[in-house]
Amino acid sequence: MTDSSSPRSSSSSKAAGKVMRIDRDGDGTVQSLTRAMQLLELLADDDEGYRLVDIAARSGLSSSTAHRLLTTLEQRQFVQFDRETSLWYVGVRCFSVGAAFGRRRRIAHLALPVMRRLRDSSGESINLGIADLGDIVFVTQVESRELMRAIGKPGFRAPLHGTAMGQAILAAMAEDDVLQYLRTYGLPKLTPNTIARASRLHETLGEVRRAGYAVDDEQNAVGLRCIAAAIRDEHGQPFGAISLVGPTQRIKAADFAQLGATVRGAADEITAAYGGRLK
Repeated sequence: MTDSSSPRSSSSSKAAGKVMRIDRDGDGTVQSLTRAMQLLELLADDDEGYRLVDIAARSGLSSSTAHRLLTTLEQRQFVQFDRETSLWYVGVRCFSVGAAFGRRRRIAHLALPVMRRLRDSSGESINLGIADLGDIVFVTQVESRELMRAIGKPGFRAPLHGTAMGQAILAAMAEDDVLQYLRTYGLPKLTPNTIARASRLHETLGEVRRAGYAVDDEQNAVGLRCIAAAIRDEHGQPFGAISLVGPTQRIKAADFAQLGATVRGAADEITAAYGGRLK
């Protein structure tokens, strides 16, 4: 990392470097995304910032195209523009995205031993998920050893309101954040049992808060029941969850309370291992 009291601003020093030509083939939308990502990579190479003319020269783009991409990225806080020096820098949103990747890797490492014990004691598959843009993203799974079992693929996404993990996270969020979720993402149905009314969601989240765990009774997939509890960060905020999932033939309503307490205990154990704060 370069440490300097005055950022370099001469176009010759920047433009003289290796030119990073950007591929102009393919679909226009994808091409724009590729160009924007490569501009981020360029800015990440130097902490001292780049002027627009330097960015255009290094990227092989026209100044107008580079400026259009940069201003779009600035609106999302992926880049930052210093109007006093006319220099562009990587923005704070890049840090939060990168931190999320590191968090995902770390939480999986910490959670797996707990998940394996929960799988062994319950006999069912155990999932780990992370909240992302209104969805729960499946990070990893410890599969049941039963012949008939639920199998989840890492990277699979589902709306928060339609899964036990998502409902556990929503229930741990502030009410204003839940309302924002509803305004932004709505309540799309995944199965006939998926919650589709805001009043019903609020009622369900109240039940989750009182119980300490969430139940998905065929809301995400017909034939499966899921019980989940939230994982919290160092500020006590929910960012992920674990769930126990299995076929309706084995997971009965009479088992919800006992399994829910077990899943919540496992989630709290992961929160503690992560350095999170329980509420």
